[in-house]
Amino acid sequence: MNKLNPKKLLNSKWTAIPAINKEKHFIIVEVEFDEGGNVIECITEAVMSKNQYPIQWRDLKDQQKWLQGWK
Repeated sequence: MNKLNPKKLLNSKWTAIPAINKEKHFIIVEVEFDEGGNVIECITEAVMSKNQYPIQWRDLKDQQKWLQGWK
């Protein structure tokens, strides 16, 4: 399981496993918090195409779906 701190998600780098729409490397470009400091929205951006995809930030903990860094 990947260790995550929601406050350090912004601009972090991730590798999708398997690739999403033939895109593998992503950066977290937007993280929105509620008043209590909980993440309510997280947006990834593909490095090559600049396509953006909303994700559940807790999915990043699953090493079957995401690896931290670009691999």
